[in-house]
Parts: sequence; C-alpha cells; structure tokens
Amino acid sequence: MFAEPSLTHRREDGLDVPLLLWRFPEPLLAASSAVLGGGAGPREWLINASVAMSYARPDPDTHLAELATGLGLTGPGVGLLTGVDVADVVATDEDGVQVYATVGLGAPILAADPAAVGFDHQPGTVNIVVWAPQRLSDGALINMVATATEAKSQALADLGLAATGTATDAVCVLCPLDGPPAAYGGPRSRWGAPMARAVHRAVLTGGATNLATGRSWSGRAASGR
Repeated sequence: MFAEPSLTHRREDGLDVPLLLWRFPEPLLAASSAVLGGGAGPREWLINASVAMSYARPDPDTHLAELATGLGLTGPGVGLLTGVDVADVVATDEDGVQVYATVGLGAPILAADPAAVGFDHQPGTVNIVVWAPQRLSDGALINMVATATEAKSQALADLGLAATGTATDAVCVLCPLDGPPAAYGGPRSRWGAPMARAVHRAVLTGGATNLATGRSWSGRAASGR
C-alpha cells in the first residue's frame, strides 16, 4: 500500500501556506513531468505545495528545493506546485491503484489552440499523483503518464470544458523499484485501465468542486482557480 500524504504548512510572507508531503518508506521508481525531480528514476519523497495565484517566481525548482530542505527532506524527490488549496486533494483508488489529484481550473486551455501565444504562467494547475503496485517497465511507466493525461482530458470534457488541461499541469506515476515489470501502461492494460478510471473520477470530483467554489489556497474566490 502506498503511503498516505500528510498535510502540513510552511510560513511564507506572514501566511501559513499548506502542502502535501509523502515520505516513502523506501525509494520508489517515478516518472514525472514535475519542475523538481522530473524525468524517471528512484525518488524518496514527494511534495505538492500551494502557492498564491499571483505566484511568479522564475525559479520554481529552487523554491521547491528550499521547501524540501525546510522539511528535512534529503535524497531525490518530486516537487509540485498549484494555486489551489492542497487540503482539497481528492483521493481515489481502484484495483490496487491509488490516485491523488489537486484540481485547479481557473485557466483551462486547449493544448493545440492555434490562437495561443506565449506561455501562461497562472498556477491553477491539475496535479496528479499515481501509485501502481507492480513494477512498471520503462515504456509502461511513460505510457501510464500518457494514460493519466487522457483520463484527465476526458474528465474535463465531462465537466463541459472545451479544454485539455491547464498550461502548468503535472503528472507523477510511482511504482516499486523491484519485481517483475508490467509491460504495458495503456488504457486497456492491467494497471492503466483502473488508473484511468481512478484519475477520471478524481479530476471529475475535484474539478466540479473547484468550478463551483473557486477556492484558491487561501480560500478566496479566484474565478475557479
């Protein structure tokens, strides 16, 4: 069973800002698009930290590394940021796969929008953390990231949004380092299928709440972010 995250806070600019922290009992294999600890390899911890919707630091990786140091974390880990309150994390599970999603939809986009210009730095962000209980092959690990993204986009369509996500979404898929590897991670594979359903359910639930309440990390209405 994957370790549950703890909800903690950090003091910044006179405010208590929340973050989710996973300390893995043993190193896990990860594939992630995270700004800190992205790529593939062993990871020992993961944090998902709330930031203000006005967040504009040009060095989020350095910021996350500072947060990790402040928490006493050492070794390689994964760091995520979002403009929503991470206390609103949605946890789902299906057939041994566990999913945790923080869903901010204040700045939804279409990935292939021909009218898009430049990069949107708004940190509303959909962050998805996945745990699969079997070691995944290198290809399956990357395929699981793609499958999670497909399931997220399906959920956004079901929410009535003409969007594939936001400009700052991130995914992290984790599995054991050892054991016989599963070869596939697509939406009809042994672990990809239940993961897709769990991701879809988490994003659908979290997205509906975010669109209805507009909660940012501070609890202030922020146009659905």
